[in-house]
Amino acid sequence: MSRFSLCALVSTLLICAPICAFAQHGGGGGGRGTSGSTPVAHGSTGSAVNNAPEPDFVPASTATRAEDEARVEFKSEVVLVQFPVVVVDKSGKHIPNLKKEDFQIWESGKEQKLTTFEEVVTNTTPLVAPIKSATGEFHNLTAATGEPPRSTMIVALDTVNTPLLDQTYGRKELLKFLAKNLDSSQVFGLVVITSSGLKVIHGLTGDSKELIEALNKVTSELPATTGLSVDAQAAAVSGDRPVLDPFAFAAGGGNTLSMLENFENGADASVATFQQDAAIETTMNAFLGIAWSMEGIPGKKSIVWATGGMPFYLDSASTVPGGYLSNLYERTMAVLNESSISVYPVDVRGLVNTSLEAEPARRNMPTSGVSRANDAMRQASGRSWLNTSTTDSLRDFAAMTGGKAFYNNNDIAGLFKRAVDDCSSYYLVGYYLDTKNTHPGWRPLKVKLRDKEKDKEAEVRARTGFLVTNATVNPDIARKSDLDFAAISPFDSTGLPVTVRWLGTAPDGAKKKIQFGLQLPSKALTLGTENLLNFDYIATVYGAKDSKQASSLTKTIKGNIPSDRVAKFQSEGLGLKNEIELPPGDYLVRFVVRDDVSGKIGSVSAPLTVN
Repeated sequence: MSRFSLCALVSTLLICAPICAFAQHGGGGGGRGTSGSTPVAHGSTGSAVNNAPEPDFVPASTATRAEDEARVEFKSEVVLVQFPVVVVDKSGKHIPNLKKEDFQIWESGKEQKLTTFEEVVTNTTPLVAPIKSATGEFHNLTAATGEPPRSTMIVALDTVNTPLLDQTYGRKELLKFLAKNLDSSQVFGLVVITSSGLKVIHGLTGDSKELIEALNKVTSELPATTGLSVDAQAAAVSGDRPVLDPFAFAAGGGNTLSMLENFENGADASVATFQQDAAIETTMNAFLGIAWSMEGIPGKKSIVWATGGMPFYLDSASTVPGGYLSNLYERTMAVLNESSISVYPVDVRGLVNTSLEAEPARRNMPTSGVSRANDAMRQASGRSWLNTSTTDSLRDFAAMTGGKAFYNNNDIAGLFKRAVDDCSSYYLVGYYLDTKNTHPGWRPLKVKLRDKEKDKEAEVRARTGFLVTNATVNPDIARKSDLDFAAISPFDSTGLPVTVRWLGTAPDGAKKKIQFGLQLPSKALTLGTENLLNFDYIATVYGAKDSKQASSLTKTIKGNIPSDRVAKFQSEGLGLKNEIELPPGDYLVRFVVRDDVSGKIGSVSAPLTVN
């Protein structure tokens, strides 16, 4: 914003000061740090013009908490909590042959009785070709029946939350890692998180050459906070925005230059807050799409997230974004857990310089005196807090999913290797959730080996807990948004195995009727109370050349299966037929099936030519 426009705006504000109320504070996450100084969270009072800021950065404590939501209404009396536990020795190698009796698990301080237990040893045989479809048949099957799970991960390059130059450096370091470390037993995919959504650069493969060729074609994108100073970003994340008080100025207690600077900083912070919400939505949608794509792959999976930071500050595990974003975030965390996916953030910024000299063009401080010194101290504290809160949030988000965060290191290629090496064999454990406890919020988990000596010698790691809210336990809440998002996701969702066949064409005036068959194998769909079968399927038709939607079909199947037919249903699965009407042309049809009892999603795209 130019100085001329600032002066004009401030003059207008001063004229209408008696009827304008500009001195407002925005809300944000509370303060918490584990390295360096720990900021104290409390509200700010008074005017930035009249009151000198305190030396320490003090963000407002108005974070949204999951425990403040409505009581949980469980749709099922039986909820299995199942998650992988990594147990390694001091050299990082998997400790084998442990038994169920060797583990102790606490939820919210209460020891749980394990009901499921399995040791999963990673498949190290070379990856074979994907499962081929029969002629005229399309499916989303991910692995042959009975094939042991292998190390599977998707590298997500984040352009939304990463500074432009760091994106380039991160790609170079990833290329260095891929050239030296990937072997044919590991399965990698490569995606980019962009402001326009998730883009698939390469599907799952064990060929490092293919990934390197695909990565070389990736270009950088301006991040969400382009054009905004580090100080504005810190203010948006913390909620501690500069205050403009025209009453103080009119009374003679203000400084014109200070008011101008506060107005500019406040405007930038407001823009940063808006962009922050967009970044949260884009990032969580990306994780949700990736999680759906990997849900049907057996075993523990990983997302290696090459990023510059979390799009919002986690001041505790129960922190959720406010407004409409809370349901999206909670749904995403639930699907990551259900899919046994751990997130490994790699901070591609390396060692970060938080000094004011790092951004001299946007100093935004008064020219002299105590006010300049106070503002300088405040900005330095804000920048330091922003960097600390970024690494804290990355670390905590990773731990919440059972992963690890890697940061404060310029050897980014080495960090990628550490993230991949952590994806070893593991133990899959489970217990039944107490559904009588309807309090919403974060349920912390603690896992130890019962033998104290073994526990001291080993590193035992699992996700640090899970959210229990209506959005995580009630699939009905996300029904429409799930279907809408799965229809446009660049990935096939694999939570439900789906096979589609084109069955024939019949004339219908200027259009033709095209019949299709959908097949869901045995035990794909979950039966609810009283053998309730409840699922949706949609078929969305897009033009093959222009990608414009040409037609759409939506159906809901809901009813109770007679008890004498349950065994047949569970052994044979379900097949159904329907048809769509289209004029001659080339199309791509996106089929999505959603089990409304379990919330699982399956999708597959099928090309179609109508002559």
